[in-house]
Amino acid sequence: MTTLLDDPLIASMTIRRPLPIHDSSARLRELVPECPRMHGVAVMADLSRRRWWPLADLLATDRLPRMYAAALTEVRNPVVVTQQLAATFAHVTVGRVIPLLALEGRAWDTGPENLWVHVDSEGAIDWVGVSDPTLRALPDDPALPDVRVRRPAGILALPSEAALITWVAHRSHRALAPLFARLSDISDGVVPVAAMWHAVGAAVVGAAAQLPLLTGSNEAISMRRSQALLDAFVGFGLPVRGTARPMKVLLN
Repeated sequence: MTTLLDDPLIASMTIRRPLPIHDSSARLRELVPECPRMHGVAVMADLSRRRWWPLADLLATDRLPRMYAAALTEVRNPVVVTQQLAATFAHVTVGRVIPLLALEGRAWDTGPENLWVHVDSEGAIDWVGVSDPTLRALPDDPALPDVRVRRPAGILALPSEAALITWVAHRSHRALAPLFARLSDISDGVVPVAAMWHAVGAAVVGAAAQLPLLTGSNEAISMRRSQALLDAFVGFGLPVRGTARPMKVLLN
């Protein structure tokens, strides 16, 4: 049994069953050691659920209206608040998985049934978790060499890089489309839904551009995978490419 010692929330995690997602998330946390929650995710089975709730709760409860109202009280500009929330959801769903996809050719499930969020004392999202820790990976992933002998726990191979990227885009689309629609309803449409999808494109490009600076990794691979993800979104009819005003992410 291993206990991770980072910030207090990370230190409270107890990993009883180490899985590939734990190794990947530990490496991602090291990208920005002074802010270890910036990258990677928690596994919900490893921690208590105080201040955690499923991302899907934003669709079925009054959480999103309350989040919007609280931000509006502080900022007093519905356009800015809507942009910030859209950017936050884009980061939670897509921007956070991009480093793993670009660096390791792996991805956790970004679908609406799988993502959880942690909120701070003021109700702002400051970390992300997954209920199903299974990673999807490329066929040559180092965790898969014994697949003919036994099925590795916590990781599944997809046939190709294109298949992995398409799966990430599909699952992210499933999560974000209803969130953006509900946010548009709550904000009376002050920001077009298309502009919210522009925030997804900005999250992909921004995350991919930072990686070579943080890791010294191959910029060509990072940009190829991020551009392929944008192409997959476009293939689903989503306007992720386009100009939009910068959106501040509320994630700490």
